[in-house]
Amino acid sequence: MLLVLSEDHKEHLSFLPKVDSAVVGEFGRIALEFLRRGTSPKIYEGAARKLSVPVETVQHGVEGLMFLMTESSKHMISEVDFLDSVLVLGFGEELNQILLQLYLQHHAQIRSILSQLPSNLPAYHNLEWRLDVQLASRPLRQQVVPTVTMRLLLAGGGDGGCSSRVLQTDPSSLLHLISTLEAALAAMKTSHARRIFRNIK
Repeated sequence: MLLVLSEDHKEHLSFLPKVDSAVVGEFGRIALEFLRRGTSPKIYEGAARKLSVPVETVQHGVEGLMFLMTESSKHMISEVDFLDSVLVLGFGEELNQILLQLYLQHHAQIRSILSQLPSNLPAYHNLEWRLDVQLASRPLRQQVVPTVTMRLLLAGGGDGGCSSRVLQTDPSSLLHLISTLEAALAAMKTSHARRIFRNIK
């Protein structure tokens, strides 16, 4: 899977090639610290003073880097997909490798931090299923009509409790759905799909 970066994010990250690799690493550390404890204007001001740039430039650079790392970690993208995602930024090979190392070093920690943050979106909790087979009815004495009933349990959401969704389908439709989703996942990994994602604005 490739990340699709907006023009704003690309603009925020465009500051990174103008600074040393050590500064990029420091920005990564600051971004991780902000994820844990929240933002601090004083840190932005201190970094801006050292680099002789506006505070907003530093803030946008750190926030852009934070977005890149959190989205990559959230979707657990591979090394190849990460490099393909940052390719659209037009950075040099050295900077791309620095960003990749930042991601590889911290993605597990970022995922742990994200899992502790409150979310308004429901998350998968459990799935219960049952297979019912109708063998006969009044008009038809001999028939086989299988039905799969699923109960999807979701945790979290706005109220913090659990909710459930009941879905019902026949086995052939379920198999078709599974094969379609698997084909879509496989298509996302092709070089053709990567080229398309690279050019999406």
